Amino acid sequence: MNPNESSPSSSSGNDIEIEHLLKELVKREGSDLHIKEGQPPIFRIHGKLKRSEFSPLTFDGIKSIVSHLTNDDQKERLLEAKELDTSYSVPGVARFRVNIFFQNNKLGVVLRTIPFEIKTIEQLGLPEATRSFCELNRGLVLVTGPTGSGKSTSLASMIDHINATRNLHIITIEDPIEFLHNDKVSAINQRELGSDTNSFTEALRHVMRQNPDVILVGELRDLETISLALEAAETGYLVFATLHTTDSAQTIDRIVDVFSPEEQPQIRMQLANSLKGVVSQTLLPKITGGRVAAFEVLNCHSGVRNLIREGKTHQIYNLIQTGSKDGMQLLDQHLKEIVNEGIVTFDEAIAKASNPGEFEKTANGNIAGSGM
Repeated sequence: MNPNESSPSSSSGNDIEIEHLLKELVKREGSDLHIKEGQPPIFRIHGKLKRSEFSPLTFDGIKSIVSHLTNDDQKERLLEAKELDTSYSVPGVARFRVNIFFQNNKLGVVLRTIPFEIKTIEQLGLPEATRSFCELNRGLVLVTGPTGSGKSTSLASMIDHINATRNLHIITIEDPIEFLHNDKVSAINQRELGSDTNSFTEALRHVMRQNPDVILVGELRDLETISLALEAAETGYLVFATLHTTDSAQTIDRIVDVFSPEEQPQIRMQLANSLKGVVSQTLLPKITGGRVAAFEVLNCHSGVRNLIREGKTHQIYNLIQTGSKDGMQLLDQHLKEIVNEGIVTFDEAIAKASNPGEFEKTANGNIAGSGM
């Protein structure tokens, strides 16, 4: 078990309450549990927040929950930083990513479900290009999307695919560790911020000496982390990372814009040389219940690399649109497909579209006209 992770051991009423709530979350196929003083527990189910029938939570009740979710060191860090990321496990049910924070001088908690089972690329319906990215020997692969879009789940599936098919050394740097991987064909070491390393940058500075083949960086949060990830990808490692961006062009611009104007030409050159692919994703509610992912895929061939070097990222959309033979697709193209297949409604799709105006013009006329 992760040393930073709590495990239920007591049988007091508050302990039973949090475990009962988490079991209910999983039973109801929810993704998140929101805990806020004066409100009943709130579940996010298929993307929608729903207040539960449980009693409103009190200050003492939430304090007891937080105490149960954290160890002494984490309590100190919470008081100092006013927020904390950690993880929690209910045996036989699921693991949970935990964020604890203060709001209006009161405690709040959000827990996200992390299934024990890591689904395969096929089970998740990931684009075929993700399999080819897993077969690379070096370079940078980014999985992007808004919070709650399934980035961690997709990355876990890709890492598991490498773990099961290639004899490599994989190192992950996460905040916190989400999906737990066991050695298969590969050897894998998972490092968690706070307990195993102090920061993404510190871990990346030392990772070269740990003889990795594949490096997973949970999130490219700042200039230094991005610089070190690019350096690792250029040096000869296969690097996977996430960003909170909605499409490929925006992802490239976001990375470049982190740097000063004087540094940007060099960063464009590094990015053009090291970036191998971008998978952008979003989740939508299905008409029949549950959720489905829509994807944009950028495969960085020579034409894409030239546009990155020249700072013409807005033209990348045209290359993606005509690059189906290279496994590429625009997010809006995929959204149209799942609307036409009757999987999601037109209204849900256009709300997620990168270019809603163009999406409405080019979508199937009878679907758009019906308001589906």
